[in-house]
Amino acid sequence: MFDPTTTITFLAASIAIILAPGPAQALVLARTLADGRKAGVLTAIGLNVGTLVHAVAAALGLSAVLATSATAFTFVKIIGAVYLVYLGIQALRTKDHSGDPAIAAPTGPWQMFGRAVMTGVLNPKVAIFFLAFLPQFVDPGRGPVFLQFLILGSTLALIDVLYEIALVLVAGAVRQRLTQSVRFMRWRQRITGVVLIGLGLRLGFTERH
Repeated sequence: MFDPTTTITFLAASIAIILAPGPAQALVLARTLADGRKAGVLTAIGLNVGTLVHAVAAALGLSAVLATSATAFTFVKIIGAVYLVYLGIQALRTKDHSGDPAIAAPTGPWQMFGRAVMTGVLNPKVAIFFLAFLPQFVDPGRGPVFLQFLILGSTLALIDVLYEIALVLVAGAVRQRLTQSVRFMRWRQRITGVVLIGLGLRLGFTERH
């Protein structure tokens, strides 16, 4: 469906974009340091489920609405920003359990996954990015456009998941040492809360281009 030149160019561009530090990596690292590798992996997968949603939206033309409508963009942006700030405040209010493994984590696996999906979906900048990025590699003469969007979006999401899981493994190894520090255990939830609130504020002040 895709010629070799298009495939190589897309993979190179995708890797370059993914390797650039961004809020997704910051969130995955924060979740890993706060709640462990499982939380980091679920966050990485959830964020990229959101990526697939944006790929489908771009294929259906929904992203064009966010790109052209200031009202729609602002609405989605505010919802996403408020959601992230809310999660950050919840993290700051969570009592520290001093790393006692006998105490259940306040957030279950499906909750962590669901929150990550919502965070990915409620970011209008990602929608606009997909609308600008993916069409460059779509050729109507090489098959169904919708399928091409889906394949490109899935490929980008897969590469991103693999990269973020690598980050999780590294951060998880560091966390095992840090959990022996009382000071780190005291600050881990605060770190997560500050990161989430910071991402929310960043999204809130994002301008449509």
